[in-house]
Amino acid sequence: MILAAVDDLMFASKISTAARQLGVDVVFARSSEEVLHHARSLRPQLAIFDLNSRRVDPLATIAALKADSELAGVRTLGFVSHVQTEIIDAARRAGIDEVLARSAFSARLGEILRP
Repeated sequence: MILAAVDDLMFASKISTAARQLGVDVVFARSSEEVLHHARSLRPQLAIFDLNSRRVDPLATIAALKADSELAGVRTLGFVSHVQTEIIDAARRAGIDEVLARSAFSARLGEILRP
């Protein structure tokens, strides 16, 4: 099970298509509250964040996940433009496990989603 907090329709479509091809279930969350709810109820193997999300405050949500002893073990991965170094640094301070450039995320999507 993959949890995705992704606003960008192109990336949401890529994730859905790749997950379907791999036989992996994906649940999309549209708010910080939904991310935390689904993380508690579904115990995903991975939570993917679009670090440019306008609906989900990704940095605060990642920090909340990592601060919760029940959810801290959920692996987190975010993607963002490689030139947005302030966001990359802030995501690392929030506790994200891995940050990828948008292009690297797209190129490695099958590997990332593979169970």
